[in-house]
Amino acid sequence: MNMQEYIAEAESALLHTYNRYQIVLDRGDGVYLYDMEGRKYLDFVAGIAVFALGYHNKEYNDALKNQIDKLIHTSNYYYNVPAIEAAKKMKKASGMDRVFFTNSGAEAIEGAIKTARKYAYLKDGSTDHEIIALNHSFHGRTMGALAVTGNPKYREAFEPLIGNIRFAEMNDIESIRSQVTDKTCAILMETVQGEGGLIPATEEFLKKVRSLCDEKGILLILDEIQCGMGRTGYMYAWQKYGVKPDIMTSAKALGCGVPVGAFLMTEEVGRNSLVAGDHGTTYGGNPLACAAVEKVLDLFERNHIIENVREVAPYLEARLEELKEKHSCIIERRGTGLMQGLKLDRPVNEIINKALEKGLILINAGADIIRFVPPLVIQKEHVDEMIAILDSCIEK
Repeated sequence: MNMQEYIAEAESALLHTYNRYQIVLDRGDGVYLYDMEGRKYLDFVAGIAVFALGYHNKEYNDALKNQIDKLIHTSNYYYNVPAIEAAKKMKKASGMDRVFFTNSGAEAIEGAIKTARKYAYLKDGSTDHEIIALNHSFHGRTMGALAVTGNPKYREAFEPLIGNIRFAEMNDIESIRSQVTDKTCAILMETVQGEGGLIPATEEFLKKVRSLCDEKGILLILDEIQCGMGRTGYMYAWQKYGVKPDIMTSAKALGCGVPVGAFLMTEEVGRNSLVAGDHGTTYGGNPLACAAVEKVLDLFERNHIIENVREVAPYLEARLEELKEKHSCIIERRGTGLMQGLKLDRPVNEIINKALEKGLILINAGADIIRFVPPLVIQKEHVDEMIAILDSCIEK
């Protein structure tokens, strides 16, 4: 079948929950993707901040092939070496103490919520504890993750969701304080809001939230699913400010394409929350997924991925600022590291579609923001190539 025939087959077989772009991707190499007709695309989406190492990385591919030949799945009733090694390396990279592997970021959020509520339950025996989340946040599509997602359009059709969730504003400590009650057990937030518009937490705000949590005995949960794994120039975004959470979620680039997530916690939380029977997963932490995590963490260190982000990100910021100065329709550049956005005075879908026609893959974050989350191995020449295409699309 040709590409259009495959698209027609997909439309008749797959549930229509995505408005997909009209191409069928076939393979990747470095920071480029190719459709099944051989057309080349510069990728500034990376599978939504997933493929940090770029495509067709031989060491990564070989690690997965080797594990497939040994053992793919066992269940969590047994130990397996890749999970043990991956957990050890995650602890080192994050500074956290306990790890639970999941299959996705949404599942990691579910686990983090359960951990916080169990921790609070063991303290006072109550089951009416509250969680403060932030407006404009996004934490996933499952029922618990939706409940803490601060955008009503995602929640409305699926209510009632889990209760006792309050919402406050990003970078507004008084808004947070106004929502705290004697039932508050956790504050949950993205260190950098992704879907909500590429908004980083300020250092002052994050430190004040941490102090408030310490003062009130509240757990701080940081969602690092999109902004973690080196994207901001630090393995995890909170490490820039030294504001350590009690619970943290990770996914996306953690497996660089293999579906895997994790929630991590301090020893204090780990010893006083979930126990055998409280939480589980059939596939989470299986040998194949954890072989991916282990190899990703190895390659991040060996290939100096974070150092590359710190070198290329300022150049990307500067080139985006040049574009902003050139085009009056661009209102603002925002973001940090290789997690950037351009806010326009109009919907961006037409520009993104034009860019795709010219061989550039981009994605939005809301109706009026173009999001840039490329593979973390991009170089300055790739930034220049992207800017040239985007510039021509905006001009038209």
